[in-house]
Amino acid sequence: MKNFWEKLNKPFFVLAPMLDVTDIAFRQILVKYGKPDVFWTEFVAVDGLCSEEGREKLKKNLLQFNKKERPIVAQVFGSKPENFEKSARIIAEIGYDGIDINMGCPQRNILKQGAGAELIKYPELAKEIIRATKRGAGDLPVSVKTRIGYNKEEIEKWIPSLLEEEPAVLTIHGRTKKEMSKVPAHWDAIKRVVEIRDRIKSKTLIIGNGDVESLKEAKQKIKETGVDGVMIGRGIFVNPFLFSEDKKEFSIKQKLKIALEHTKLFEKYFGESKENKKLFCGDGRARSFSLMKKFFKIYVNGFDGAKDLRVKLMNSQDLKEIEKIILKETKKLEK
Repeated sequence: MKNFWEKLNKPFFVLAPMLDVTDIAFRQILVKYGKPDVFWTEFVAVDGLCSEEGREKLKKNLLQFNKKERPIVAQVFGSKPENFEKSARIIAEIGYDGIDINMGCPQRNILKQGAGAELIKYPELAKEIIRATKRGAGDLPVSVKTRIGYNKEEIEKWIPSLLEEEPAVLTIHGRTKKEMSKVPAHWDAIKRVVEIRDRIKSKTLIIGNGDVESLKEAKQKIKETGVDGVMIGRGIFVNPFLFSEDKKEFSIKQKLKIALEHTKLFEKYFGESKENKKLFCGDGRARSFSLMKKFFKIYVNGFDGAKDLRVKLMNSQDLKEIEKIILKETKKLEK
């Protein structure tokens, strides 16, 4: 699979890369119960990939994937073009379907590294990074995820600069860096990005991102703006099965079983085994069992007693405790 983007039916619906969320365990749950058209990894530091120790840790953690997750794109961040080129070669060797450059993250620790949304302030460096990534990627498509500006909306300057480098895809989060996620996404600005793309006759696909919580909403945004696809992030916390086309409603019992299945996958890939004990998150923290807590909010809600059950699960310390609680609750539901 070379440029898989050219083979996708439009419009398409993809899952946003989210730190501590879109790991291999959660992606495999979505493969089974509601798969998006494209997966992204959590973001990976190119500087880490370029060190021998960091590279091996990342391969065993953030960069592990299952072939059932294809097509899957590895997202990277950094500020040194030479490290993007080296990292692209490594990602291509691992077998990913594409490489995405993060030029939109507003987190302070990322901005301090001159990465993420900080690159909006330095368009020439951003362009150099895209060119370097393409050199390392070989035949793999290179895409970019960014925002509509830094402290203010500046798409008339920023977007044409990126499109000059002809990324395969440009994902636009409809807010500035300064706005973080504190205001509604500006889909009117995303529409103007599409108009800019069309005006300069670029072949780059445009994906819109921001505040979409269902496929119905996504289809409406496509109709209103002309984007080629929609990226959904936090909407997955409202409905983890939103990418499922069969509109199946899951019972409480089924959701609990999926929660347990997810927990077992997390333990399989990130549990404190001899092989896993040195694994870490994207920002260098230990990848602990506590990361599962946010998912219990997804699976356990909307029924009598959900809050109390959720508290029990979130206070649990390991898989055995989770399994005991869920099996007990499942038996109660069967009576």
